[in-house]
Amino acid sequence: MNAPLIGADPRLILREDELDAAVELFLLAEAALWRSADGAIDEAAGGMGRGHFRAAFLLKRRPGLGVKELTRLTGLSKQGASRVLRDLIEAGYAETRIDDEDARRRPTVLTEAGAAFEAAVAERMRAHLAGAYREGGLEAAPAARKILAAMAGVRPSRRSVDA
Repeated sequence: MNAPLIGADPRLILREDELDAAVELFLLAEAALWRSADGAIDEAAGGMGRGHFRAAFLLKRRPGLGVKELTRLTGLSKQGASRVLRDLIEAGYAETRIDDEDARRRPTVLTEAGAAFEAAVAERMRAHLAGAYREGGLEAAPAARKILAAMAGVRPSRRSVDA
């Protein structure tokens, strides 16, 4: 279980049925978000899937990502992360480079084609999220990001919370 966020209100206690309703909404929201992106994933060459998009998205946000980092971030096994990166490389969506400081490390970066794949899929997801944020209201967006960050086990950057 994740450690409580600094400044979190310890008085917030939710009943099991309230938490179950939240879990249901998260599951349904995840399914809807992926449905919004599946068409763009299906249009990609080389039989790319959701895992390939996740890796491409993370490579865009964190250039130089390797198998170990991808495993930690996604929960994929080392074999699974390695396969996803290998598929992206074989499709021409990513390339590896030798790390100047550690020759054993093979950081991976997106190619132009990989950036186009990531952008096509992410554009649909962003549109879906923007609609949900608009419906939820401007005041709800920062709180929603804080909750998602807490669930993901990351501290949101000041910019992402205020945006």
